[in-house]
Amino acid sequence: MDYTPNIRAKIDAITKKIQELQNELEIEMAKRRAELRFGIEQGKIRFEQEILRRHKELKVSLLRYIVHARPLIALSAFIIYPLIIPLVLLDIFVTIYQAICFPIYGIEKVHRKDYLIFDRYHLAYLNILQKVNCAYCSYANGVIGYVREIGGRTEQYWCPIKHAKRLINAHGQYLHFADYGDAEEYERISTKPFKKPFAS
Repeated sequence: MDYTPNIRAKIDAITKKIQELQNELEIEMAKRRAELRFGIEQGKIRFEQEILRRHKELKVSLLRYIVHARPLIALSAFIIYPLIIPLVLLDIFVTIYQAICFPIYGIEKVHRKDYLIFDRYHLAYLNILQKVNCAYCSYANGVIGYVREIGGRTEQYWCPIKHAKRLINAHGQYLHFADYGDAEEYERISTKPFKKPFAS
């Protein structure tokens, strides 16, 4: 069972439109960064002096931040921070998996540094605890994004078939998978272990 040319053309057109909108969004975000008057020089973020002064004025002191925290929010730290242990283990094991298996499969490796970005500590309006919290969130969500991309590339290699049910927030490779029940398309795009490997 294959797409009719009309349906295939529509899907390709919508996919192209999504990519164009993503590019347009990047342009608008760049304009917003320019409005906030900061630049990146040799990997370091630089704010204009007037903006930096205003940031320091808006900073909430560590003591005030702790004193005004709701007790239940403070207690929740004993739940959220221990999650760093499984996150670090996941990071290590998935990195090892990728290092060993991706060269065997012929899959291009995911660059970890593209997902783990720590730049919020440059913000002068954050106190030390807020910066620690931001670093934690950057690491947690960065690892999840990194693992998701590795998982997506793995799924593309072993099982590039869409689900029968709608998948919310699918990974980037999912659009290129064969439709559920389309055996011919699956046969055309799949990279089986006995076939020549591909680079994603």
